[in-house]
Amino acid sequence: MKRYVLSLLLMLVSLFAFSQNDNGKVRDGYDAIRESMLEKFRASKDEMAKEYTSFRDRVMKEYVDFVRKAWDIFEGEPIPAPEEEPVPPVVMPDEDKVLPIDDTPVPINIVVEPEPEPFVPQPKPIEPIKVVPEVKDVVRFSFFGTDASVRFDVAEKVVLAGVDGNSVADALERMAAQTHENMIADCLALREKHSLSDWAYINMLLELSKEIYGDDENSAALLTAYIFMQSGYKMRLATDNAKLYMLYASKHLVYEKPCFMVGDDRYYPVGNVPPRLHICEASYVKEKPLSLIVATPQLFKYEPAETQHVASVDYPDFGFDVVVNKNLLDFYSTLPTSMIGENMYSRWAMYANTPFDRSVKERFYPQIRKKIEGMSELDAANRILNFVQTGYTYEYDDKMWGGDRVFFPDESLFYKYNDCDDRSVLFSRLVRDLLGLDAALVFVPGHVLVAVAFNDDVKGGYVTIDGRKFTLCEPTCTNGAPVGWSNVGENTELNVYLLQNQ
Repeated sequence: MKRYVLSLLLMLVSLFAFSQNDNGKVRDGYDAIRESMLEKFRASKDEMAKEYTSFRDRVMKEYVDFVRKAWDIFEGEPIPAPEEEPVPPVVMPDEDKVLPIDDTPVPINIVVEPEPEPFVPQPKPIEPIKVVPEVKDVVRFSFFGTDASVRFDVAEKVVLAGVDGNSVADALERMAAQTHENMIADCLALREKHSLSDWAYINMLLELSKEIYGDDENSAALLTAYIFMQSGYKMRLATDNAKLYMLYASKHLVYEKPCFMVGDDRYYPVGNVPPRLHICEASYVKEKPLSLIVATPQLFKYEPAETQHVASVDYPDFGFDVVVNKNLLDFYSTLPTSMIGENMYSRWAMYANTPFDRSVKERFYPQIRKKIEGMSELDAANRILNFVQTGYTYEYDDKMWGGDRVFFPDESLFYKYNDCDDRSVLFSRLVRDLLGLDAALVFVPGHVLVAVAFNDDVKGGYVTIDGRKFTLCEPTCTNGAPVGWSNVGENTELNVYLLQNQ
């Protein structure tokens, strides 16, 4: 195909150069040459379209042929999330409050310096989707409170006759032959328009399929899988002989969900599945696993959740009406718990590195910036720290949620009850965004706190990372404690995870 593109470019350049030298005497000759070039352009364009269609058709035909026979039995086994023994909230003794804060170096057991994942564009189709202009009907649906529509004639929907390999292959053939192209193109356009993460995208496809098929869960699962695959993602079809399921491949390990090893990849179900499945091992060209990282704010429709007034106890004027996007909270409640690679500490970092929603940055950040304007780094950090320490009520996850759960920054800001990891995620996000300071999560058995690299000379307990001093901050201290104080003893060895400063 590249040779055709090059030929077209050369033709257009020649045509442009010739027209620039046109002086009237050669007009007739120019018209003849132009018409000849345009004819060659049209012929090359037709040949390109033919090659494009043939390639996609060939790939899909090979895939469908494989679907008819490439099924085998697999067992799924959930990977349990690492358990941490709950510890009581931290309290600063009264006698410590009258003592000066002294520098106290604390030895580090492990410094986890995660290699930032290189920017990798989201998966894309093997070839650009060719839009069919004749199709004008649309399907309207909603995902996470956000209205959307795609072009599709519902009268042409493919209904799955059964969940055996031949029935699935037949249905895929019909999908490929009909006008699903516009639907796929529109789905990808929605992914870009709303800055959707891979997890948000797969959930959008689920809602679209439900809108089209209603209670026909098998046909809906196949449509979701078809669009997901055509969008460039790696998935596998599975059945228990009664229902059809779609499994997705993930770049990141997922906790508490049945994990099916197919080849070298881990596959996980979107919903609930039995532990034993017949899985089709058919692969598609250039397929890519999804990422569970939410690297950019998700542009869902803004629907304000209940307003929360959160105020510092030690700094009474440091209080704010906090409002977050309810639709984003709903999205975060669906996101699986995961980690990067084999590093369990990255689990908490995935939450801490997730940016705030733009509604928080537009509504909450200006309020807090106004309060800290003109302050030193230390004074500003102490107010933000006390806001996190005393503005919320400490509570254990199992009592509130029935099990361990880490909050994303927006969740930590909204919910009235939280624990050490939630508070550390929130504080680390605020000091990085509002003060521009580097931060790290610090782990001791059953507990998480934060270390901050101040530019100013700040006293207190600290760790040294690559020659830089990171001062300890204890967001969990329920009666308030200044920057530099923690209950970490001198003989405690810490595990430290550096966070992104974005």
